[in-house]
Formats: sequence, structure tokens, C-alpha cells
Amino acid sequence: MNTSPALRDYFIGLQQSLVAVFEAIEGSGGGRFRVDCWEKPADEALTGHGRTAIIEGGRVFERGGVAFSNVAGAALPPAATAKRPELIGCSFEAMGVSVVVHPENPYCPTAHLNVRALVASKPTQSPVWWFGGGMDLTPYYPFVEDIRHFHGVCRAALSRFGDDVYPRYKKWCDEYFFLKHRNEARGVGGVFFDDLNEGGFERCFALTRAVGNSFAAAYLPLIERRQHQPYGERERDFQAYRRGRYVEFNLVWDRGTLFGLQSAGRSESILMSLPPLVKWRYDWQPEPGSAEAELYEILSPRDWLE
Repeated sequence: MNTSPALRDYFIGLQQSLVAVFEAIEGSGGGRFRVDCWEKPADEALTGHGRTAIIEGGRVFERGGVAFSNVAGAALPPAATAKRPELIGCSFEAMGVSVVVHPENPYCPTAHLNVRALVASKPTQSPVWWFGGGMDLTPYYPFVEDIRHFHGVCRAALSRFGDDVYPRYKKWCDEYFFLKHRNEARGVGGVFFDDLNEGGFERCFALTRAVGNSFAAAYLPLIERRQHQPYGERERDFQAYRRGRYVEFNLVWDRGTLFGLQSAGRSESILMSLPPLVKWRYDWQPEPGSAEAELYEILSPRDWLE
């Protein structure tokens, strides 16, 4: 069964629909996405193609990317085999969509979506396939009603796959998007899953589509609520400081970033997730009782839907 056309059609369609809704948020006077189509030469270790849509300096989104990629290689990189040593030496094909959007207004949260599929094979074995992905929210100034909305959409998207799925994937997300060197969560979570092949291909593909298709409903209402909220230099300064945590996670811990770089992927597309303006300070702490301190009070994992 050749599943590649169905996967490719879905991922390309998802990319196109998300670019359209982000441009609708930008409005007629806002920014537009630049679309960069690329292809890896057939004589390289990694072959394939992709379509990276990028917005920079928009009215709402200071930087954002919606990227589709479809690549293949002779051997899985270490990031993919670290927890599955039986796949060392397998050739592979991977495709999916990655989304990261960094609004300019600090009261608007950063958000991330990834949905992907991978097939690994050896000449003497049947192919092994799995899906992965999820979405998560990274606010700078937290609004509890926004976080509950985001998690509520996540739960609703997964409800038909079993009552236990959202709690498991929510916990997985909390554990994955955690900066071990800081002992600190990157944001307020969402859902995350990987190596998904239980229940058959159609179920796993349907679950992956449910996550991808629900991202706009989870995230865009938060932008619509907060994009006009006034802010000043203090809020922008704190946003830049917290964006540093985002950069640290993506460059130190993120499996997707490591997979792309280790497999000789296209660096510009892999690193589109990084924000345009970032700051670091030595051992900085927010003023007790301040609006900035509120963020640190809600970073510990909790059940947002209680």
C-alpha cells in the first residue's frame, strides 16, 4: 500500500489552509507570506523537496513559518534512532508540516504545531511507519481563559480516539517541552505524541489530522482577543527575554531540530522556528508580585480543564 500520496495531499493542504488563515488575521494592510520552494539534489545524502512559507515584519506576526517538507535518506539520523536502536541503518522517508508563529504583541502567545509521518525500511524487513506531532502554547503574559481554551480544543480534537488519549498526550507534552538545564517548562503545554502506530494506519493518520485540523481553532481566537491590547517597552523587553528560553529548547532539546540538522536538512527551513528578537540576562529574576512574575507561577504542569 503506497500511502505517500494521501499523506502528501493532506500535509500540503494543511499548509495552504494555515497560511490563508494567518494572512486573514493580518488583514488587507498586513503582511503576506513569502513562499520558498526548494529541492535537494538527487546526489546528496538527503533527497527531497519542500515548501517553506515565511512572514516577517507583519502587522500581527513579527515572524512566522509554515513549512512542508518531504525528504528521504539512506540512513536514519541519531535523533531518530536514539530510543529505537533496532532502526539503525534503516533508510527512510519523512514528511510533515511544522508551524511556529511569533506575534509582535507580547500579550499574544507564541504557538507551535507539528504533524509528521515517517517510514523506515531495510531490504530484509517490512517497512516500519509511525506518526508524531502535537501543538503547544508559549505565553509571555498568561491569561487563564486563553490557556483553558487552547487545552479544551486539544481535548475535543482527541476525544473520539479514547478518553485516555488527551491526558496521556498532555502529560507527554509537559514532559517533552521542558528545559532540563533550567528546570523550567517552556510554556503551558498542549499535546504531544511520537512513534504512533497503535491501532493501524487509518486510525493513526486520522488522529494526526485531528490535531493538525484543530490548531487554527485552538490558537487564532487568542490572537483575535489580544492583538490590540496596548503594550510598551517593558512588555517587549520581557517577551524578548522569554523568547530566549524558546531558542534554548529548540537548539538543545528539540528532536525535530536535531533530526533535520543531523540528516543534512535545509537549515533555513529548520531554523524558521527561531524568533527575530531575543535577549539573555545573567541570573535575572522578575520582581515579586509583578505581571512578569505571574508567568512563572503558572509554568508548573497542571490540569487546565479542572
